[in-house]
Amino acid sequence: MAHEDLKQKLIDAGKVLVAEGQDDFTRGHISMRVPGDPGHFYMKAHSIGMDEITMDNILTIDLEGNVTAGTAKRHSEVYIHSEILKARPDLNCVIHTHPTYSCAFSATGRPMRALSQPSALFYKNLGVYTDTINLIRTHEMGRGVAKALGPHRAVILKNHGVVVCGASIEEAVVSVIMLENAAQVQLIAEAAGEVAPEFPEADVKKLQHDISRADQFVVNFDYLVRRVRRREAKG
Repeated sequence: MAHEDLKQKLIDAGKVLVAEGQDDFTRGHISMRVPGDPGHFYMKAHSIGMDEITMDNILTIDLEGNVTAGTAKRHSEVYIHSEILKARPDLNCVIHTHPTYSCAFSATGRPMRALSQPSALFYKNLGVYTDTINLIRTHEMGRGVAKALGPHRAVILKNHGVVVCGASIEEAVVSVIMLENAAQVQLIAEAAGEVAPEFPEADVKKLQHDISRADQFVVNFDYLVRRVRRREAKG
């Protein structure tokens, strides 16, 4: 994919994330590894909303967190991205947000249960970071998040937010939205009283496989982009 096309996808991703309630003022951020250059990644700049990403304010950053191209201010939590991309060569996109239900779920200390189809994506596939509620502003803290992520696609930062990753922008964006939905359903179900037994693990794992295909992420991401653009066209 051409670099300009990838940057446009980052722009679209930012708008989708805001439209889906993943924004928290200017605090959320998204990154994507530079094609053909695994030691660098593109990242949203500081002091702008995710729906304000443009070609001019996307930064290029190395795996030590240093800006190598761009003049905008860099996020202090860059180490979430640099340390995960350093530790996980299979991942290309990293998203950090503070969605309401996921934050509330993180405060419970409970594991993700297979109480909905979206939750199947994270069943036994969700790390937990408990070192601090504070911002992840050092290499060491970033390494802690990467360690908590482990082999999973997402990690809950206790009382803070989430970090969700993928091989593509499409995978990471759709996954972070699904995680929020899964957290919402679980909180509602558990608040309603005793929850009925879950389906057998083999059944849940089969669904996890079915909904984690790359083409499924692309189809759903493309739909969300079309929806955002329709809303923009209406003014």
